Amino acid sequence: MIIGGITNLTLLDYPEKVACTVFTVGCNFRCPFCHNNLLVCGNNNGAQITAEEALRFLQKRRNVLEGMCLTGGEPLIQHGVEDFLSRVKAMGYSVKLDTNGAFPDRLKLLVNMGLIDYVAMDVKNSFERYTQTAGCSAADLDKVAQSVEYLKSGAADYEFRTTVTGNLHDEHSIEDMAQRLKGAKRLYLQMFVNSGDLIDPSTIGCDAETMERYLQIVRKYVPTAELRGV
Repeated sequence: MIIGGITNLTLLDYPEKVACTVFTVGCNFRCPFCHNNLLVCGNNNGAQITAEEALRFLQKRRNVLEGMCLTGGEPLIQHGVEDFLSRVKAMGYSVKLDTNGAFPDRLKLLVNMGLIDYVAMDVKNSFERYTQTAGCSAADLDKVAQSVEYLKSGAADYEFRTTVTGNLHDEHSIEDMAQRLKGAKRLYLQMFVNSGDLIDPSTIGCDAETMERYLQIVRKYVPTAELRGV
């Protein structure tokens, strides 16, 4: 496990849980709008901590925190994630996994092992524009589709979420994506915000009116869909 840091306390990252967030280093995608450039590209070597250090932190905080969010980067590229999560669960924590859905077999394994309580999967865009939005021409869309269908089956509690930009998304791509997610339990459209640490600094956002328009499109297929960050 390569860990870039820990947020000591979050009331937002894990629904209805007082939690911390553990950030892993490295990702198989290079989404232009990603706000964790240093983590994704592995350029924060000086800020890394060991898995044992993270576990010691969690042990000390087990009477304060209810949950742990494992995010990145992409956590499922990490070696030793099963052992790490087993030890976290043994402390009594609920575990939320943030993933891009590119590793359905590993996702299924962790869920089947009882190591994941909640999954937040980023769905980037319509499949027509997926590789562009993921910044990865080699993105395996079949694997992404497998993860979507697996979560829709109810194997684990979950949400889908899409970060909406002004230059990568439009009404057509949003509707096409929503059709693929039809019947999903939860879908959040998140307004892109420039963190100052982007992979592609030319990425632009869209206004609240556009987000509301996209929400109405999405709700034709996922009636429970909501906006975040608007």
